[in-house]
Amino acid sequence: MITNIPFGEKCSGWSIFKPSEGTLVVVPSLSLPQDELRRITAARSYEERLLFLLLALREPGVKVVYLSSVPVDRDIIDYYFGFLPDPDDAAKRLTLITLDDPWSQPLTWSLLRRPDVLEQLRSAIDVEAWLVPFVLSELEEELAALLGIPLYGPATSLAYYGSKSGAREVGHEAGVPMPRGFGDVRTANEVEEAMEALPGERVIVKLNDGYSGLGNVIVTKGDRSQTSFSAAGETWESYTKKIRERGAVVEEFIEHRPLYYPSALAQITPGGQAQVLATHDQVLGGTNGHVYQGCTFPAAPEYRAEVGASAERIARVLADKGVVGLFGMDFFALKADAGYAALLCEINLRIGGTTHPFGAAVMTTGATYDAGTGLLMSGNQPKFYTATDNCASSCLRGRTPGDVMRMAERLGVGFDARRRTGNVFHLLGAIPEYGKLGFTSIGDSREEADELHALTRRLLCGP
Repeated sequence: MITNIPFGEKCSGWSIFKPSEGTLVVVPSLSLPQDELRRITAARSYEERLLFLLLALREPGVKVVYLSSVPVDRDIIDYYFGFLPDPDDAAKRLTLITLDDPWSQPLTWSLLRRPDVLEQLRSAIDVEAWLVPFVLSELEEELAALLGIPLYGPATSLAYYGSKSGAREVGHEAGVPMPRGFGDVRTANEVEEAMEALPGERVIVKLNDGYSGLGNVIVTKGDRSQTSFSAAGETWESYTKKIRERGAVVEEFIEHRPLYYPSALAQITPGGQAQVLATHDQVLGGTNGHVYQGCTFPAAPEYRAEVGASAERIARVLADKGVVGLFGMDFFALKADAGYAALLCEINLRIGGTTHPFGAAVMTTGATYDAGTGLLMSGNQPKFYTATDNCASSCLRGRTPGDVMRMAERLGVGFDARRRTGNVFHLLGAIPEYGKLGFTSIGDSREEADELHALTRRLLCGP
């Protein structure tokens, strides 16, 4: 693990959202359990989630080196350059490096086996560089060591705190409310004992390293035929094998309705400063309603402060443990006798689904987060947004990203630089093969963001 900090004291508050100088070496490798990753439509295109970092080229002292499995469509690059005051100068400070291999999963694993690409990468970076991974694993640590540059992310020695079991430990240490449950279960007997010890007719079992809700299963104690897996094709036999290999938690199933699913995005700088960046309400779908589909900012006012306060306590605990970088925290929110309660669900020590909507919003509007109100403020104007990863239509399949972006402009659902409202699109590389894209709709009110989002979805993806 690289621990040297080449920027010296000035890097202590460094953030990928507001870098003033240096080189961002962006490695959007999906270094995650591949069995679950294969269940996500157009998974490889999720390497494009970090393309919002091209907006950092607004600063003349910033360079970006972006890695990808396959070449990024030139129209996509030009789309992001369209947000910048000097696209020609930005182009001189961008280096795109591709393996040109659609089957290179995960990207970092393949990159480490390509000395020719590694040499190209070495020649593109300078001494003031950070490696910014989508997910940090031992692969990314090995790559950073080979390049001799520091990582903007938590060391793998701390990865346990981003597991479902580790999150429960951190939650206890931070003193935040959580559902009743048991961590680090590994055997079928331990699962059974945990289920019997918990109240209620149903429990939820979550794999330690599951993501996007795909590692979850809801079990009805008295009728196992009602077992409901989030991942299609899963069986109890295959799932218990994963429990033995990866560990899991067993928790009470929250039956309370209505139930809300807020999250918080936080960062810990290399200097150890912990900061909550945003709160969101997640939009979930899938078989059990646990699979991330998108988000709205900010979280609802009824529980926004509670989520923010719990997230801040968790972030401070993780900072004390040496965590660096961006991470997310998911919560349940429900109405209690004394107001709304927020229960910690999990901690994701990685860049997650809410990162690129937040990055797109702050880097196009110049807004800053007001921790007191939980709002993003652009001058005196609060900004709101609604985002999705899952806008798909068969009528988009076969179109090019450039076609769809030009169509969005003609339809009036692009971005208005004067008002700093409108859509910022992403996952554009999934359009030709899958007819799928994502977008973040930014407005000056909750209603404006939601209305623009609904209109854009209707115009591009149908009812």
